[in-house]
Amino acid sequence: MLEEELMNFKQLPYKGLSYTKVLSLMKQYGVNDANWRKGKTFSLVYHRDDVHTKFLQKAFELYFDENGLNPMAFKSLKQFEHEVVKMTANILHAGNDACGTMTSGGTESCLLAVKTYRDMARAQRPWIKKPEMIVPESIHVAFEKAAEYFNVKIIHAPLDKDFKVDVKAVEKLINRNTILIVGSAPCYPYGVIDPIDSLSKIAITKKLPLHVDACLGGFLLPFVEKLGYEVPPFDFRVDGVTSMSADVHKYGFSAKGASVIVYRNIQYLRHQFFIYEDWCGGVFASPALLGTRPGGTIAAAWAAMVAQGEEGYLSNAKIIMETTKKIQKGIETIQGMEIVGTPHMSVFAYRSVDPDVNTFAIGDILEKKGWHVDRLQRPDALHAMITPVHAKVVQQFINDVKNAFEHVKKNPHLAYEGSAAMYGMIAHIPMRKMIRSNILKMMEGMYGPSGQIPDLSMEEDTKEDLAMKAGKWYLKLRDKLIR
Repeated sequence: MLEEELMNFKQLPYKGLSYTKVLSLMKQYGVNDANWRKGKTFSLVYHRDDVHTKFLQKAFELYFDENGLNPMAFKSLKQFEHEVVKMTANILHAGNDACGTMTSGGTESCLLAVKTYRDMARAQRPWIKKPEMIVPESIHVAFEKAAEYFNVKIIHAPLDKDFKVDVKAVEKLINRNTILIVGSAPCYPYGVIDPIDSLSKIAITKKLPLHVDACLGGFLLPFVEKLGYEVPPFDFRVDGVTSMSADVHKYGFSAKGASVIVYRNIQYLRHQFFIYEDWCGGVFASPALLGTRPGGTIAAAWAAMVAQGEEGYLSNAKIIMETTKKIQKGIETIQGMEIVGTPHMSVFAYRSVDPDVNTFAIGDILEKKGWHVDRLQRPDALHAMITPVHAKVVQQFINDVKNAFEHVKKNPHLAYEGSAAMYGMIAHIPMRKMIRSNILKMMEGMYGPSGQIPDLSMEEDTKEDLAMKAGKWYLKLRDKLIR
């Protein structure tokens, strides 16, 4: 009966179901979702504890129907937003002139940074017709999206041996069309902080803005630093930094849909605003990308920050970093495994350096044990972001990684079976447009009329054959491409 009910909502039911029935169905829909409650995920969900989550739900509910579109109608939301921005600016040492807005998430914050500096360049350097921004190869993909959306050419600077952006390469890439330099604190793939102080010197000399993407680290690094961990300069204490993005819904432990973009002063922020004075509906002004802005998200972000305070964030940081160090140490005790680079906080990549043990095959086995594991490419690695919930699964995860490594060592053929073969092929196939084409087909399937992820491989035997071919192809070229 359940399957029939779940499959029948292709159109609005004539008679609505009871609230109780709807909620029951919703719970059943989520039965096969990634199990973040038991610490089985290493991305997507940032959970502090159940008590905090229930508190956020109540805070959100208080402003569930309110709309941040018009700050004159809901002055409470404007006050919440103003204070969230000011508190964030203070955490990041931005000074009294700092200002900014809340956004719907890290992607919007990154998009706005690019849009703002493009428009500032239009106003101050109108001769630039083909604007460019210089970013590390490890920059978050949101900047790739921003480049496409706002017609700003993205120039990738290579990384050094420590997976930080090569500063000398950045300087060489600057030309008369450059409007922006970007660095990460930390980058998503490897958890390392780019040399922001060195980028700052270049930005000041070349009279260019410098945006620091601290969506991951903005609400953790300041407290990690206060706990005595080594953290290189990354925030507004570095003179050349003109703006930063930081997600409250990540290590700020707020409800989903809350980020902040902070500028050093209003002279930058003014270029972010959209104003249209000739609309039939009246004068329209918007501070960020969205029109309607959910009041509950803004209110919950304020509530999360005020309720936790500096003491709460320090406590979170202590648990997170101690858990991170335990997991990293456990992985490094496995002969043939390593942490990629030198991460500065709780985000890191790990991989096999044993030529007979495929990293993606380890990921496959971990997923069979219930762990939701993300894969990286260049180099092939698995990815983790640690939150307080992982404190209770440290040894279980380390044991599973060790057992997975040993199992793949004994069964090297796993490298060209299942997902391991596919990820290996996707990561290293030189014809990148073919990958793009296949991903486009998947997107069309998921968001097209059927709403289903397409089965691109047809029959099971075809699937196994394709995986085998991909695996053999991957192993044949592995030494040439990565080693």
